[in-house]
Amino acid sequence: MKSPFLQEMTGSEPLTIEEEYEMQQTWRTDDDSKYTSLNKPCMEYTQKPQAKKYLIYHVECTFIVLAKPQPDDDNNVFDSSRMIGDVNFYLNNVYNPHEAELEVMIAEDGCSGKGVATEVLQLMMHYAVHDVGVTDLVVRIKESNAASIHIFEQKFGFTETERSKAFQEVTLRRTITDELRAEMKLWVKHATRVDYVRA
Repeated sequence: MKSPFLQEMTGSEPLTIEEEYEMQQTWRTDDDSKYTSLNKPCMEYTQKPQAKKYLIYHVECTFIVLAKPQPDDDNNVFDSSRMIGDVNFYLNNVYNPHEAELEVMIAEDGCSGKGVATEVLQLMMHYAVHDVGVTDLVVRIKESNAASIHIFEQKFGFTETERSKAFQEVTLRRTITDELRAEMKLWVKHATRVDYVRA
């Protein structure tokens, strides 16, 4: 990702696909991260002595977004030239461990505005809800990033709950309802889950 605008909007640094996969592997093996269940806290937090303990869940999940392979390509998922962005979620709310904070970035200019962000967000949200047990979704977006705000408000029904002048940021939220769960099934109707492991 070489676009200064995207780096500013996402607070990101450019990484190669190898670095992205290495970061994911680190998250998977980090003792502070739990990927299989929200019932396993990574640490406990106590506000005051003898007060109720809050369980802190620290989960980071990243999907690397690859361009579709060309007809003559071998569909190599470790080919850096195919990486066009990523979509992430974090479980980092002390008071609601079932809330996922979402982020999406499509870094290649030729791939933006084509519905890629919407499609990968659908897959990530479905995974977060059905595999991890997320019940609430939140995004924090720079006020100047009108395209991202539009996606979450118009396509996914998020509503604004906060606005930070200090960070020039908008917070949008969406609670998972039965209606949204039914809609999610349609999102992944034609998707196929494949686990990739480097040989």
